Amino acid sequence: MAIDPARTFKPIHIALLTVSDTRGPEDDTSGNILAERIKAAGHHLTARAIEKDDAARIASRLNNWIDDRGVDAVIITGGTGLTGRDVTPEALDRVKTRDIPGFGELFRWLSFKTIGTSTIQSRACAVVARGTYIFALPGSNGAVKDGWDGILAEQLDSRNRPCNFVELMPRLLEK
Repeated sequence: MAIDPARTFKPIHIALLTVSDTRGPEDDTSGNILAERIKAAGHHLTARAIEKDDAARIASRLNNWIDDRGVDAVIITGGTGLTGRDVTPEALDRVKTRDIPGFGELFRWLSFKTIGTSTIQSRACAVVARGTYIFALPGSNGAVKDGWDGILAEQLDSRNRPCNFVELMPRLLEK
């Protein structure tokens, strides 16, 4: 489980969505952290937006990006909690082809090391939607660092061994 320097790095195109009723571009700190990490890793930040906690609006934005062949993956920050306004997983249910259950499980395991049992309040999740990966992280700065540094940095790196999400991309639409 490591980066194999003999393999070629293949940058992918990532769209970034912040889900929040209160944040705007000037104070989207978790989005800024992810944007910096995406670019530092050598990937392309293809699009970035902020949507209110509204499942229909989130799903509409996601459908636009899913249908854009210039977007390989979407990373969402926010809306994964337990309150009535937290609807990101429900929006993903509207667009998904299949779940990636291990993502949420691994995220909560990593997060437990940082915030203990409070991690149980997270509904972090991931799906494949018509050939596009979508990863939903909580909206805190610590959570996006845990999600990127502990999972996505490796799984979105084509050099990661023994396997990674990038090498599966050409086969996501297989029947």
